Amino acid sequence: MPKNLNNVKLTIGFITYGKSTSRYLPYFLDSLFKQGYLDFNILAVDCTDDDDKSNAEILKKYSQINIIKEGENLGFAKSYNLMISEAARNGAEYFLVINPDMILDKRAIEKMLDEIIADDKFASVAPKIYKWNFKENEKTNVIDSFGIKLKSGLRFFDIGQGQFDKGQFDKLKILGPSGAAAMYRVKALEKVKFNNQYFDELMFMYKEDCDLAYRLFLAGYKSKLASDSKIYHDRTAGAIGENKLLIALNRKNKSKQIKKWSLLHHLIIIKKFWKLQNFVNKIAIIWYILLMFIFSLIFEQYLLKEFFKVFKIKVDKKY
Repeated sequence: MPKNLNNVKLTIGFITYGKSTSRYLPYFLDSLFKQGYLDFNILAVDCTDDDDKSNAEILKKYSQINIIKEGENLGFAKSYNLMISEAARNGAEYFLVINPDMILDKRAIEKMLDEIIADDKFASVAPKIYKWNFKENEKTNVIDSFGIKLKSGLRFFDIGQGQFDKGQFDKLKILGPSGAAAMYRVKALEKVKFNNQYFDELMFMYKEDCDLAYRLFLAGYKSKLASDSKIYHDRTAGAIGENKLLIALNRKNKSKQIKKWSLLHHLIIIKKFWKLQNFVNKIAIIWYILLMFIFSLIFEQYLLKEFFKVFKIKVDKKY
């Protein structure tokens, strides 16, 4: 083990959601406790309904995990804000956000730590996340996310999603990590938090990782892909490309609720950072909103409410 990892204070946090996560926990926890680097604390927010004991029966076998029981779904942002706040109070230097529908290669955490401690300008690090065929318990070489990139119009994409990894993204600069697996420097999170929130709780789930990555970028921090760190993910709602046709085709695989969250939270991000955009990017944003509105009007009318809902939402005045 590299000497520079001695005395590093790392906390790992994950959320459970009843039966939707209980099937993954044995695989996830087994891979977590088989890491080459094990000097970390673990927090879990159990958002499972009180009547569902499926996660509790598994988690109680692991005394190392500090469980915050809520009995209701708090959402991604609020749950992680609870955990990061707890970790910060206990002196954590780094915090790993990770979904429990994943399995980690043995040195995944160590390799992320190697990268983030190398430069104080790194606020976050992304591992290489691949598709995991859970039904067959098969690891693949198909990319799930190699981090988030930002395109014109304040549009965010998971890098390489759906492609085979041939090393083509190893040196690519990223905006930040996907919220599926993301290691953050706690000091950086403290600098960009507002109203005691790290992730914006206006976003129940989806796009909150994009918002945080953008805020860290605006604060002058960098992010990096840890190309030697590998994690495998059984994603329930993923894209298959970036062009308009592939995006449209992929929408049929997403639930109405996910599409509502995704659209509304994207509009919240636009509202928050509109004043910071140059003229060209503002035109790109307007064009994107117009296209999405027309698409919703023709194909997904249930989304139209989200366009009007955003006007009633008050965003952080800092932006």
